[in-house]
Amino acid sequence: MSSSAKSLTEGPLAKQILLVSLPLVLSNLLQVLFNMSDVAVVGRFAGSTALGSVGSTSIFVTLFTGFLIGLSNGINVLVARFYGARHADDVEKTVHSALLVSIAAGVLLLLIGLLGSPALLHLLNTKEDLYPGAVLYLRVYFLGMPALALYNYGNAIFSAIGETKKPLYYLCIAGALNILLNLFFVIVCHLDVMGVALASAISQCVSAFLVLRALTRVQDCYALDFHKVALDPATTQRILALGLPAGFQNAVFAIANLFIQAGVNSFDSLMVKGNSAAANADNMIYDAMAAFYMACASFMSQNYGAGKPDRVKKSYFIALAYSFGVGLVLGGSLFIFGRQFLALFTTEGAVIDAGMKRVGVMGFAYCISAFMDCTIAASRGLGKTVVPTVIVVLGSCVFRVIWVYTIFAHFHTIPSLYLLYPCSWTLTAIAEIVYFIHAYKDSMKIFTQPQPAEV
Repeated sequence: MSSSAKSLTEGPLAKQILLVSLPLVLSNLLQVLFNMSDVAVVGRFAGSTALGSVGSTSIFVTLFTGFLIGLSNGINVLVARFYGARHADDVEKTVHSALLVSIAAGVLLLLIGLLGSPALLHLLNTKEDLYPGAVLYLRVYFLGMPALALYNYGNAIFSAIGETKKPLYYLCIAGALNILLNLFFVIVCHLDVMGVALASAISQCVSAFLVLRALTRVQDCYALDFHKVALDPATTQRILALGLPAGFQNAVFAIANLFIQAGVNSFDSLMVKGNSAAANADNMIYDAMAAFYMACASFMSQNYGAGKPDRVKKSYFIALAYSFGVGLVLGGSLFIFGRQFLALFTTEGAVIDAGMKRVGVMGFAYCISAFMDCTIAASRGLGKTVVPTVIVVLGSCVFRVIWVYTIFAHFHTIPSLYLLYPCSWTLTAIAEIVYFIHAYKDSMKIFTQPQPAEV
């Protein structure tokens, strides 16, 4: 195995986590910025109706892409665990089994998106003037779902061994292409909503091709050899056991947010458009913080596999501090420069005013989510997935639905709707931390148990 395994199991943790996370932060921010270009281009060059159409699909895009990201988190944890323990055969089995699992997931979501888009949008009571464009955008965008699954697969493997720069380079190439195609399809070809969706699908295919090609050229046990691709039953079961709960959690988050979107849709189209513009900040800030969650899981998994319990615990606290700081800085910046941010997506002052109602509540709330999400990532790094998922479903999803039908139903104001985010994050974080303390103590017993004496 390559000596690069030492990058996560040796050396100063704070520096190592930062060096591994920064390319992930940039990758996630660039991915969000490139996706935001869809909204920005249609908002400025195709009008507010096209903006609302694309924005009204964001919940479903988040739902399906969140599932793929969760699945890739399972791949990341398993590869990191085996790589840290220097179990080369298990790494190889995971890489080749995970490829087929990822392809199957991408194709399944493609079919759901193509066939179920109208029904999904009806569930949200999507405005009649936004509905045709929203259906078209979803159907074209989801053509790139298999490619997105493959990119997340490759990104998870590289991140697991501490190589986060290569996915960043490939994302830069694909993202630049996405922006150019956005402008070409919308301004030159006048394809509007269809144009930005097609640009996204094409760029996703490019990023998938680049990351898969890089994996085939690796000289290590995590290299991809298409001749060795096969489903190893035991390994596949492990991937699904780790990835499906994470994917399900992300999907349930999005499902809960459907009720929030339905609440937004209960206001006029102006508020829907303003919310669509302001919601772009969510993905930008969440995904920047998420880079440290992935690093947390990778570092904890490798060090657990390498038998270094002190570094396991320190990895959690360092990643938590970094993610909280990023959320505080980015959220505070959004609060201060909110109007300038919203102006990227619309030139209509009334839409900006509507969007600022969301920004005013959310600006300093994002950092709270670090305590919840980083602790969940830490539990997964220890191989614990089911209980953290159940806690999230109850604390952040069921709680949100109850809030929508009680507190929001009573006050029916935008602030009363958005306040459910920090409240649900706080509640869930407390429960996740309590469980993590128990899970950590249980997992560390293997390192403290006395070894049998030699005969």
